[in-house]
Amino acid sequence: MEERSSRNVSGLNTDGPLFSGERIGEVAILSFKKQPLIHVTDLDVKRSLHDYLNIVNSCDEIKALIIKQSLEKMRRSEYVAFYRSLKKSGKDQIELQRKYNAISQYVYKLVHLNKMIIHADSGEVISLFMNIGLACDYRIVSDNTVFQNPNIELDVVPVGAGVYFMSKMFGTAAASRIMFSEKDIDASQALQLGLVDEVAPLDDIDQRALEAAQRFSRLPSKYSIGIKKLLHYKVGDFRKYLELEHELVSR
Repeated sequence: MEERSSRNVSGLNTDGPLFSGERIGEVAILSFKKQPLIHVTDLDVKRSLHDYLNIVNSCDEIKALIIKQSLEKMRRSEYVAFYRSLKKSGKDQIELQRKYNAISQYVYKLVHLNKMIIHADSGEVISLFMNIGLACDYRIVSDNTVFQNPNIELDVVPVGAGVYFMSKMFGTAAASRIMFSEKDIDASQALQLGLVDEVAPLDDIDQRALEAAQRFSRLPSKYSIGIKKLLHYKVGDFRKYLELEHELVSR
């Protein structure tokens, strides 16, 4: 057991094409790199992400995980162009399905991770990345953040279980108001709606995310993870939800 723990701790510091990982005390930090959606279906890259999450999950010395989204991720117009380009042929549609499946697997992994997860984001955030944040336990964004929903324009339901999380968090009425609106949501509105837990200046977001992770780390592990599991009670239906989501997207 001690040998495995030592090996896991050393694996927390890593660097690859999709993300880098580091450890600060009892906190692991997973930082995504430029355009993470491009690399998500590469089998080796995908495996490295899941391996890293497994290391975090099995390391008793780590109490919390910070997930930092890249500053250079797809904006609304880029995602619309990217999606439409992948729909041109049957082969491209298969590639699109693979990307969506990889994202669903990632979100499922986050929901079942036995660590407190802090999600940090900034800038223009499409619904796909917003949904990943909703799978986490605490969400912090910079004050320049704007949430955007390109899925109405594309006429396709969003992947990443955003509707599932929002309906569970706010109820179906509030969730429907968000999902049926074409208006962007800025950081202050997102805080008021409950989509995020904290708003910080862009230059301070890394430090504020670390402070939040350290606050969670000071809580007794059995207590915090126990509360997390109770909050996600009935999450057994989550896999069925993801299957329905994929069915709707495939149509």
